[in-house]
Amino acid sequence: MGKTNYKRYVVRREVTTLPLHTGRAPRWLFERMVNFVSAIIEIIVYEFGSREFLRRISDPIWFQALGCAAGFDWHSSGLTTTLCGAIKEAVLRLGEDVPLAVCGGKGKRALETPREILIFGDKWGFDADSLIEKSRLCAKIDNVLIQDGYDLYHHTFIFTKDGDWAVIQQGMNEKKRSARRYQWLSRDDLDFTQDPHTGVTCDLTGLILNLASRESEDARLAMLDFVRNDPHVMIGTLKKIQLEMPQRHYISPDDIDLKRLEKILTLIHEKEPKRYIDMVKIEGVGKRTVAALSLVAELVYTSPPSFKDPARFSFAHGGKDGHPFPVEKKVYDETIQFLKSAIETAKIGDREKIEAFRRLSLF
Repeated sequence: MGKTNYKRYVVRREVTTLPLHTGRAPRWLFERMVNFVSAIIEIIVYEFGSREFLRRISDPIWFQALGCAAGFDWHSSGLTTTLCGAIKEAVLRLGEDVPLAVCGGKGKRALETPREILIFGDKWGFDADSLIEKSRLCAKIDNVLIQDGYDLYHHTFIFTKDGDWAVIQQGMNEKKRSARRYQWLSRDDLDFTQDPHTGVTCDLTGLILNLASRESEDARLAMLDFVRNDPHVMIGTLKKIQLEMPQRHYISPDDIDLKRLEKILTLIHEKEPKRYIDMVKIEGVGKRTVAALSLVAELVYTSPPSFKDPARFSFAHGGKDGHPFPVEKKVYDETIQFLKSAIETAKIGDREKIEAFRRLSLF
């Protein structure tokens, strides 16, 4: 097996939009996508290892390029869900040849993620609880700590036998008819509240409450300090803010339900969270609770949170709907056949094709 060279992740600061597209990929295309992705995964894992595949699939540029190469539209929201579905099917077909697990998916399949992780935990003989917690935490952070107007509807969690993992999830804004993709990669020094993503892909949408940013550190500490007060003190402070706050901030007076907030603030106070992330994990702590607390941090503690949108990536290419040209089935099939032949001959010692493929990648 080849030696893996991990490269420092480079942030690109361009932006793109992922418009919502209805319908499904035609069967003839999806089947080819599965075969194509299967060959790509097998080559990467064979040459560089499972961790390298996670690193690449969590890179928004590489992920988008793979979807384009597989024949899907470069700017479509469906690229995320369809490519993840193809990856899941491909890994399933590869079986024990590729030590990867792909869990979750779109809609109801996302809710099956914990159960599927448990199945692989039993199969591979490890405690799956830690991975289940990370899966849920990534989803909660992108749904609650990053308040950008997008609600998650897709969650794919990919991991190895060694416990390395990657997350690809997507949110929807029905009013804007656009989608936003969030991507993660595990690492030893990962802090879930310090710019944890490998990338967020979308158009800029104006005022974004981003409590998963390094710039929000003071606001997070202020919020944690605030919830250590007696619940009556907290509600009294919120009442004053509700009367004095401007009509349209990132939260309005109508967004604050004091009766509900009192219940959840009492619960938080009783749980005595020592770290901000411990508070976030508490069931019931949602968007409005976090937004109200961030308002306290800004107006009472003078510690404003970050409003910087983390979305910052752009791409090119096309396919499924004929942009920039229709998928050429014959050429696609020949590509799949070449990739499969390259990995099969490499396994028996003939590396001529796979070395040619490696040289091509240098361009």
